[in-house]
Amino acid sequence: MLKKEKTLKKAKIYSGKIVNFYCDTVKLQNGKKAIREYITHRGAAAILPVLDRNKIILIRQYRYPVKKFMLEIPAGKLDRNETPLSCIKRELIEETGFKAGRIIYLLTYFPSCAISTEAIHLFAGLNLKPAKMKKDEDEFLEKIILPFGKALKMVKDKKITDSKTIIALLYWKAFLQDLKSL
Repeated sequence: MLKKEKTLKKAKIYSGKIVNFYCDTVKLQNGKKAIREYITHRGAAAILPVLDRNKIILIRQYRYPVKKFMLEIPAGKLDRNETPLSCIKRELIEETGFKAGRIIYLLTYFPSCAISTEAIHLFAGLNLKPAKMKKDEDEFLEKIILPFGKALKMVKDKKITDSKTIIALLYWKAFLQDLKSL
């Protein structure tokens, strides 16, 4: 039977605004010691904005760590004590200039559970209505409206490579796209 690793020594290496870095010593199931390096993160929320059954909104922005422009669904880091739902409502307006009349929770996943505590909460936004766009001062992005089928083809053609966007698009296609109640 598998057992949890026991923390013997916890060492914070760096404390930042968004992430903290740790290098802990743990005791393994076999009694040996090992080092676990990881990042703690408050988490994030993201939303697939569905304009109608055929069109969605994506955001194009430069991502410094990978040195590329990425196509993504709107998303943001959770502020301290903020719920994922309030986060995506805020981010949807900030990044697209729309607010959702209906929000559906899709799932929560861990993009890099071997090295990070970050959880990303995914939603879909329906019945979108225009709202006053409130961009963050340090965000430079382009709103792109495209057919859902084209976005799926971009995933297939490896033109959309952001994990939250791929997961949201495929989840929507597999489980929700044809629901009559939408």
